[in-house]
Amino acid sequence: MKQIPLGVRIPDRAVFETFLPARNLQAIEYAARMAEGDARGWMWICGAAGVGKTHLLQAICARASGSRGTTARSGYVPMMELSSLGPDILEGLTSLECVCLDDIDSVIGKLEWEKALFGLLRETQERDSALVVAARSPPGLLTWALPDLGSRFTAAAIFQLRELDEGEQRDALQLRARIRGFELPDETARWLQRRFPRDMRTLYELLDTLDEAALVAQRRLTVPFIRSVLKE
Repeated sequence: MKQIPLGVRIPDRAVFETFLPARNLQAIEYAARMAEGDARGWMWICGAAGVGKTHLLQAICARASGSRGTTARSGYVPMMELSSLGPDILEGLTSLECVCLDDIDSVIGKLEWEKALFGLLRETQERDSALVVAARSPPGLLTWALPDLGSRFTAAAIFQLRELDEGEQRDALQLRARIRGFELPDETARWLQRRFPRDMRTLYELLDTLDEAALVAQRRLTVPFIRSVLKE
């Protein structure tokens, strides 16, 4: 994938195939259409921390790059991490066919940032390209420095991601494990849920750590093995 020159790397595992649809199927289907060029314009993804907003944005970028040939260009921008660089970072995005801005609410309310976002919004409309953004809240609940910008974003396709329940979390962990080439027993998944915070980011990071340890030790992910790895 061609990426913007900001030193941002997208993990190989952040793809649609590793995203459990559960009750977010409509949002995922629309996101895939945006990535594949079947839907244009603006998409706004919102939800609490850990519901998969970053995963979905990165999956869109990966799919957009893979589905539009070698000339396709997409970019993922973590706004919270890069906001210290200033709004000029948005200038290099206007030539991309698919732009994904994460944590856009971290710069909302700042006039210079909103001016730059307004320019990007107009450019994507003129070029008939795709702009997908993620925030904790829908645009109508944010305080905008430029009310017209907020009004335009309220006309986007807005989807609120729903948190996974306990059973769906286990399904998501087991899906992630299968994609990585190993099995996660129900007993082990339940143990992780009981002992650690039940947000998917934490659980995925634990799973990645345990997978690497199991690979080195040539062991299955049993509860006793996990306890030894985590030194409980």
